[in-house]
Amino acid sequence: MFNHINRTLWAEFAAGVRDTIPLLLGAAPFGVIFGALAITSGVNWWAAQGMSLFVFAGSSQFIAVGLIDQGVGLLLIVLTTLIVNLRHALYSMSLGPYLKNLPQRWLLPLGFWLTDETYAVTIRRFTSIEPSPHKHWYMLGSSVAMYTNWQLCTLIGILIGSQVEDAKTWGLDFAMVVTFIGIVVPMIRSYPMLISALSAAISALLLNGIPNHLGLFAASVIGIGAGAISERWNSQRQPVAEEIAP
Repeated sequence: MFNHINRTLWAEFAAGVRDTIPLLLGAAPFGVIFGALAITSGVNWWAAQGMSLFVFAGSSQFIAVGLIDQGVGLLLIVLTTLIVNLRHALYSMSLGPYLKNLPQRWLLPLGFWLTDETYAVTIRRFTSIEPSPHKHWYMLGSSVAMYTNWQLCTLIGILIGSQVEDAKTWGLDFAMVVTFIGIVVPMIRSYPMLISALSAAISALLLNGIPNHLGLFAASVIGIGAGAISERWNSQRQPVAEEIAP
């Protein structure tokens, strides 16, 4: 019985790693560029690697390095990166019902390791009809894969950062855009989801010029609001349609 449980746990872990591999390919150039960009922006190698180890938030790390390069104060850097990472609170609320019974020794590392990519594969696993009491091991596998990949790619970027003048000219950051498209599109399975995605995308483009990347946060709120309104309208409309149907 014990050996069977162990096999089940590690099977979930391995499945999480396997399903995350395609997303690792998109995140890898992003990590390399961050490491190189941090070095060319004057950040010490240990500080750059430390950001990946203890912050582990790609978008926020890029923003922080840019603000450091501009000589912005620490408080503004912290507030800006906090706002950019508020989307993770939404991820946590979505995953909460599936993780609420786990002890703190599980919740703390899983919360720290939560990324866009891990959320995308994990929520599909949690909402799948296949029953399993060990789906959190799937999330652990995805999390460890993402974390390890990010550390290695950051280190590679640091090592080669001194060899280039401007890492931003590589153009490899487009790989992350493609990755996010690959994350979002398969999850659009209803009209409310489509409306939410389109509203957020259009708002992000229109609000792109707002300082400190506040446009991204505003676009997230607009997308969520549009999706919620659309879902409520759709749920109210369906009973009416059923009543008048012959």
